[in-house]
Amino acid sequence: METRRLRLLVELSRLGSMRAVADAVGTTTSTVSQQLAVLAREMGTALIEPDGRRVRLTPAGRRLTEHAVTILAAVETARLDLAPGAEPNGTLRVAGFASAVRAHLLPIVTDLSAGHPRLRVLVREHEPAEALHLLATDEADLALTYDYNLAPADPDPAVHTITLWTAPWGLGVPAPADVPEAADALEVFARFRTHDWIVNSRNTADERVIRTLASMAGFTPRVTHQADSLDLVQGMITAGLGVGLLPVGAPTVPEVRLLPLTGPRVVMRAYAVARHGRLAWPPLTLVTGLLARRTADAAPDAPAPPP
Repeated sequence: METRRLRLLVELSRLGSMRAVADAVGTTTSTVSQQLAVLAREMGTALIEPDGRRVRLTPAGRRLTEHAVTILAAVETARLDLAPGAEPNGTLRVAGFASAVRAHLLPIVTDLSAGHPRLRVLVREHEPAEALHLLATDEADLALTYDYNLAPADPDPAVHTITLWTAPWGLGVPAPADVPEAADALEVFARFRTHDWIVNSRNTADERVIRTLASMAGFTPRVTHQADSLDLVQGMITAGLGVGLLPVGAPTVPEVRLLPLTGPRVVMRAYAVARHGRLAWPPLTLVTGLLARRTADAAPDAPAPPP
């Protein structure tokens, strides 16, 4: 059932003649008659009947007109609600990694509760692969993800990606480790070739970085421990279980020394990802814009937020 046919029926009820309806909607009397005939076939009942040289609605036509008024009003409400520039309202589902949610999304959600009370943000903490899966299956509207310059994510033509910020990462090692401050990334890695290595338990990007740099330094790393929490990574390093990547600028415990990695650098890149065709939805437009503005205020290569 097409709403344009319902609109013709409503106009016929209001104006009383095919010609008047045709003039009102800018078409021909023949087109109006044909479209109403199609609507009658779709409904399986007569909607109009002759009334001298004019026509009038049958009881079924009048009843359908009552429904049509409600349906058309709902369609118009939906159009206005979803139109670009409309007041954002509804539920926006966001899936993202913990530090991005904590440092950037939650402050925005707090502000939105006052400025846009009709907008609700649902938050789910997920690593990039998990968040992108939720986006692909339409269980999330926005994904906050990351990759590394040495382990870039595979491009996906089905989504639109906005870079939010970048942050340098270094290698977390036991504080007593004897490593010159000027050592480059390959020298740093080579000095820990006999150590165990700690990687993320829910994402493979940092392991790919470690294996890439270790290969360039001439060895295969012994990856033995996994942890999702960066706090736990520091705890493992403190306990002597190994070494692992940590964000530069994040607070470290006294027992952990953070060595910068240069030549090559290790840079994490954070993104806001949405499906094409959804970006004009006002809640999504608002939140992605706020995220972009918030992170643009930080200097390039700003320290990553704490885990």
